[in-house]
Amino acid sequence: MNYNTEFVRDPAETLLAKPFPLGHTIPNEEGIFVADLKDSFTELPHRSVFFRPNHYTFLLCRSGRAEFVSNDTSLAIEPGTVLICKPGQYRSWVWYEIKSAYMIAFTETFLKTSIQTDVFTQFPFLVSEPMHPSIFPSALVADFGKTCQEMKKEFATKTACRTQILGSLLMIMLLKVKDALRNEPHPVYGRDKGSLIVHTFKKNLDKHVHDLVAGRTDLQLRVSDFAAMQHLHENYLNAVIKAKTGKTAKTSIAEKIICEAQGLLLHTSLSNKEISYRLGFVESSHFSAYFKKYTGRTPLDYRLSHP
Repeated sequence: MNYNTEFVRDPAETLLAKPFPLGHTIPNEEGIFVADLKDSFTELPHRSVFFRPNHYTFLLCRSGRAEFVSNDTSLAIEPGTVLICKPGQYRSWVWYEIKSAYMIAFTETFLKTSIQTDVFTQFPFLVSEPMHPSIFPSALVADFGKTCQEMKKEFATKTACRTQILGSLLMIMLLKVKDALRNEPHPVYGRDKGSLIVHTFKKNLDKHVHDLVAGRTDLQLRVSDFAAMQHLHENYLNAVIKAKTGKTAKTSIAEKIICEAQGLLLHTSLSNKEISYRLGFVESSHFSAYFKKYTGRTPLDYRLSHP
């Protein structure tokens, strides 16, 4: 298959990757997108180019056939398949038949702002490196299908509570996936050294941000600190993180800090100054500049835009 190398790039460079209904980034500020693939891919077989999105993808194939490729791994998509993909992995697919299939894309920020829980502790499969397509019982697949239909219907509305409703419906499906996978031997990281390094880095980063918010530390860790935790050189850690996720360790740290800041701005009454101290910034002005650099708006603007 000949892929157009124009689309093999970082997510921020392209809003939508034609010919996809879902591209490298999600085309709205909510951080969630719901697609009925039967309506999206009308000409079959549909062959995609390789692309690398910055969001999670929940794929439900109730009835259809496809080949999914991630990095150098090819996976068969069959009726009853549920596949959850992580951000930063090159991927492509060939759809041969679609009778009923849904794709829900969502960002980490959406999880943190719409599902008020420790999502990565609650759902460890969201931080695992390899992807494991799972064939679920027909009754559970039917439940997922109904929930996806509800999400599609809700996504098309403009109600004030749309984001919260979508978050609640997504959480229901994630909880059901967790319960279904409870007794399956799904590893939380790959067997290769690079996957283990990435998994450990993400685990350490998540713990560090939790420690900041909980007041157990007031010092932001740097890339060199996370490298030292694994007895690695900073440059080597960066190279592995970049190769596996498509972004540098520094960017991953910044995104985690910003994601936590957005949750605090939306779900607490803490002042800008209090939030900045909680996240390890010496001055609130430094936090405001940092937040604006990565989001394009000040913390106050962000809070006011989400009443």
